[in-house]
Amino acid sequence: MRLLSYRYQGQASWGAIIGDGIVDLGGRLGGDLQAALRDGRLPEAKELADNNAADLALADVEYLPPIAAPEKIPCIGVNYANRNEEYKDGSDAPKYPSVFMRTPDSLTAHQQPLWRPPESEQLDYEGEIVVVIGKTGRRIAEEDAYDYIGGLTIMNEGSIRDWIRHGKFNVTPGKNFQHSGSVGPWMVTADEFSAAQYENMRVTTHVNGEERQNDTTASMMFPIKHIIAYISHFYVLKPGDIIATGTPNGAGARFDPPRYLKPGDVVDVSVEGVGTLSNTVVDEPGVG
Repeated sequence: MRLLSYRYQGQASWGAIIGDGIVDLGGRLGGDLQAALRDGRLPEAKELADNNAADLALADVEYLPPIAAPEKIPCIGVNYANRNEEYKDGSDAPKYPSVFMRTPDSLTAHQQPLWRPPESEQLDYEGEIVVVIGKTGRRIAEEDAYDYIGGLTIMNEGSIRDWIRHGKFNVTPGKNFQHSGSVGPWMVTADEFSAAQYENMRVTTHVNGEERQNDTTASMMFPIKHIIAYISHFYVLKPGDIIATGTPNGAGARFDPPRYLKPGDVVDVSVEGVGTLSNTVVDEPGVG
């Protein structure tokens, strides 16, 4: 089941996609998608989606991030083995995941513009598979980790490269410029995926139609179940938390010369079994 958050005629809601239409679940169940996860209402949502005609057309809504205000957005860095080699620094494979955080307003929605800030021309793309947590957990065993997934979505984990390097151990500034990344277009519920799919799922990124990234989760140094288990040692994972699981090689910074994003560029990130997240780059509005 594909569940999205959207705005229609000035009103925010959430619903299920049926063909090219939406069954409005906000009007029937209230709340938002995060509340539905928290309250265990996805079975009700599925029943309503299966037994009602679409209320409005998908083409008529404005997309919102699937989870409006996640409490936590942990992100995993350099998680694909060939990307670790891409750094050409001679380093060994890491023993533990690299973890950093994003804030909700650093991300925008599907079909909304990515903002290149006035502080830098080094806006870069990073296509990623995103786990949406479906139930509360702490110190989760790796063999149980998939049970805590509510669904999957997609992120363009956009980065301002020079600001990532301002501090020796701190990537936070370059990862949190407003609307420098995106998430969406919807969440596909976990019942649509098997363990085998989680462990060999393809993610691709295209810029202006040109393929830049293409790999599968089979290349991850730390697979999805390991990531969930690892971060649950120090976080209480809660419904609606979203975890970005790392990006394959091929980001713009790794070309010679680098190929950073500029206004007018269109970035499409596709994940097998989920869909495609699409955004156009603009200079940050209201500046200059």
